[in-house]
Amino acid sequence: MSNSLNLEKKSKKIPLALCFLLLSSSFLVFFSSSCRLYNIERKLDPVNADFISKVKYIITRKERKIFLELPNSEKEQFIEKFWERRDPDQDTEENEFKMEYFNRIERASELFVSEAKPGWLTDRGRIYILFGPPMDRMRYPMGGDPYSRCREIWYYGAFPVVFLDSTCTGIYSLVTYDLTGMRQFNLMYMHELTKAQARAQQTFGKEKRFFDFKWRVKKDVVEEDRVEGTITIEIPYGNIWYKAEGDMLETVLDVRLELKDSEGNLIWEYEEAFAIAIKEDELKEKQNKMYEMEIPLILEKDLERLRQGKNLLHALIINRTGGEDLKKVMEFRL
Repeated sequence: MSNSLNLEKKSKKIPLALCFLLLSSSFLVFFSSSCRLYNIERKLDPVNADFISKVKYIITRKERKIFLELPNSEKEQFIEKFWERRDPDQDTEENEFKMEYFNRIERASELFVSEAKPGWLTDRGRIYILFGPPMDRMRYPMGGDPYSRCREIWYYGAFPVVFLDSTCTGIYSLVTYDLTGMRQFNLMYMHELTKAQARAQQTFGKEKRFFDFKWRVKKDVVEEDRVEGTITIEIPYGNIWYKAEGDMLETVLDVRLELKDSEGNLIWEYEEAFAIAIKEDELKEKQNKMYEMEIPLILEKDLERLRQGKNLLHALIINRTGGEDLKKVMEFRL
């Protein structure tokens, strides 16, 4: 009887030992493969190293492995195919996805400069690149409520993304709350965030774009002692950051214009704040439509100086809600 019991006990131990051995072997294989790929990546030439670094947020594990294991002679073709697979409209010359992705990297680097690394490599930069500017961005400075200070909350619709600066030194980390009473919510939150990032690896949403504007000048009257015209500035509704106020989305655009002659002397200036209030349903319909601002241009002084050389018209637009600003310059001749 005792022998049978011993045999039974031994038979139960064998599968456990075998499972442990298999798990250990699997870990060693995975670890070995990861180290091998890491060493290959370290030896990449500057062009390929820059590519694998910049696409880290959208490249899949399988794509990364294939790219690193390819001979150098085939890596250029892989990069071309990589972007082709993500091109939303292959009938156009431009790859809108690629342009948007690198524009977001550039913009993230400009926006998040307070941390000890390039802005696009920060947590805020990663979320900004993957999902674009949020519809609402709440900032809580150092002097505020001690339970909410030094943090930012970004809203994509009703979905919040929280960043915490634990030392109030300008270095923000993506927050994963670990409150017992909220555990299920937190798991769901991170699950949804992970799913959203996975979707971004396959396709890049075009709904969220960068703050940009188009502008033009129309001269209606050009006389010896007077010039009249209109400066038109257009910004896609979908590029503007808003703040939720009740059932409305609101923001203010500050517009500053300066006309300077060829020597840099100020000839004309203009400044105005444009308030925008729009409902969310209306915003969805107007994503690709333009919010238009028409500014009167009247010049009656120093016209002779403007006729002598290359003048420059400077524009600065600030989106108060998102804290974004953009400057542009165009040549102005009489």
